[in-house]
Amino acid sequence: MKQIIVEKNIPVNNNELANENRKLLNEKQIFTINLLGSPGSGKTCLLEKLIENIKKHYNMAVIQGDLYTAKDAMRIEKHNIDVIQLNTGGLCYLDASMISTSLNNLDINKLDFLAIENIGNLAFPEEYDLSEDMKIVIMSTTEGNDKPFKYPLMFKSASVVILNKLDIIDHTNFDINEFYRDIRMLNKDIKVFEVSCKDNRGIEELSDFLRNKIREKKIMNS
Repeated sequence: MKQIIVEKNIPVNNNELANENRKLLNEKQIFTINLLGSPGSGKTCLLEKLIENIKKHYNMAVIQGDLYTAKDAMRIEKHNIDVIQLNTGGLCYLDASMISTSLNNLDINKLDFLAIENIGNLAFPEEYDLSEDMKIVIMSTTEGNDKPFKYPLMFKSASVVILNKLDIIDHTNFDINEFYRDIRMLNKDIKVFEVSCKDNRGIEELSDFLRNKIREKKIMNS
């Protein structure tokens, strides 16, 4: 694991730098996701499940964003893939300059799939283009079904929403019908996966979806 401390936030044209990063990722045919969600929604646990399913078929790496610690990155590193830990020192988002620095510290020539685990925050990370092919938002049944309308920009900009912790939904007041109604009002084309990291429910379906996206990018850019 390589740990990078973001000492200061240097003003950059984020979109311009993101486009440069995207050009490089496209040239290397690397399918990239930006995984967003609240603290405790299960981002790292989900990544661990996906890694075990995807690394059998494709080479992958993770850029792990955190405010101060490297605990989540150490969990990911145990799965024997390349990990870059970005510590933002309090900044509650990642930006294109941080991704550029991370790419310079990865052997991108051997990568097929890059997962960026963003800072735990739903307020405004969606505003920053990280050169991803796809924004994925994860939320859990314990957070309540009103999250989409509380943070509409996040769900409008995402291509996929993952509803985690389905195994305990009966012990919450989560209204799944209301959740689907609200999510479709905000983004009629969004794809929803219902999963449980605890009992692996929906993990294989999600893994298949991502493997197909990785394969499609290689075909598209070949």
